[in-house]
Amino acid sequence: MSEAITVLGAGVAGLAVAYELAARGAAPRLVDPAGDPGPHGCSWWAGGMLAPDCEGETAEEPVVRLGREALPWWRAAGAKVAQAGTLVVALGRDRGELDRFARRTGGHDWLDRDALAGLEPDLAERFSRALHFPNEAHLSPRDALAALRAGLAARGVAVDPEGEPAGTVIDCRGLAARDRLPDLRGVRGEMAVLRAPEVGIARPVRLLHPRHPLYIVPRGGGVFMLGATQIESDGRGPVTLRSTVELLNAAFALHPAFAEAEVLELGADARPAFPDNLPRIVRQDDRIHVNGLYRHGFLLAPALARRVADLVLEGRPSEVVQ
Repeated sequence: MSEAITVLGAGVAGLAVAYELAARGAAPRLVDPAGDPGPHGCSWWAGGMLAPDCEGETAEEPVVRLGREALPWWRAAGAKVAQAGTLVVALGRDRGELDRFARRTGGHDWLDRDALAGLEPDLAERFSRALHFPNEAHLSPRDALAALRAGLAARGVAVDPEGEPAGTVIDCRGLAARDRLPDLRGVRGEMAVLRAPEVGIARPVRLLHPRHPLYIVPRGGGVFMLGATQIESDGRGPVTLRSTVELLNAAFALHPAFAEAEVLELGADARPAFPDNLPRIVRQDDRIHVNGLYRHGFLLAPALARRVADLVLEGRPSEVVQ
């Protein structure tokens, strides 16, 4: 394709789109005034769970179906992906939440205490049963962003902080695109990173709770990422005391050894979402928008990158194109 292509935004959506285009032989320009990925972007604070089956508990069918493309795409892009599945557990008083979760999802196996001990010995003393989603995976978001940057650099594509849009413009600016997409809203997420060498959890675990659900993702070396909050707000300020207490209390409920954990980092940001929480590729005037990934950035960015490349390079629309 001879026409110039400009990708705006160097978060997970913009990097994935630029990478997919470059992998198909195009030469996109990647423009972001903030430069390379970092704490200024919501992708930096993601959980990195590639868990389409679990997301089916609340998300609509397209999220599950499109999310199943993420694991092989990230591996092909050079990201280190661990496929150990996802565990879902609930404390005794919340056992009904586990049954409800099972009814609303697929792709899982029920584990009794002995089977749970075979996967996560540290949890078997606290939980008598669990759901295991064996096909799910996780990655380190910051390492995955670096892998995309390296792949783009190898193809001669760098992040340009001062470039002007030219040619076909693909807008992946997240909430910054509300100047053109007024129906976008912010959904704030808050996270903590802990070092707890006494905890031996090897795969993502979701602790169900009617008010304070928790997910915890191992990062290696005794480091874990904790996330849970989902607040209807575009506030990008520091983590609140309330959310910090809820996160840490939930971690302690999952495993008492988290009481001695070091708090390495607290972070928060607002993720872009449309009213129906589904992603979209929107053709509007002089540009194509890729937006609305909600809290599924790393899960859905590969599928949207493929479809926008189909649209731009081959003229093939899909069900997410509007």
